[in-house]
Amino acid sequence: MVPITQITANGQTPIPPEILQALQIKPEDAIAWELCEDGSARVYRVQALDWTYLKALESTLTEWQSSTDEVAYKTI
Repeated sequence: MVPITQITANGQTPIPPEILQALQIKPEDAIAWELCEDGSARVYRVQALDWTYLKALESTLTEWQSSTDEVAYKTI
């Protein structure tokens, strides 16, 4: 049987225990929601991001942040 949960007034929903176990989701883990073309949604656990590292990396990528680059790479 497919687990069914309800959405709260705040837009929250519990994740059924069998899904938590199957996806190995623990408290504080991040999950991603992907909207599929058929109107369904896919949810999966994602690796936690190292924001400090990513912010440091971002500062080295300024050469690709011009408006010309935005136009050139808009469709990629």
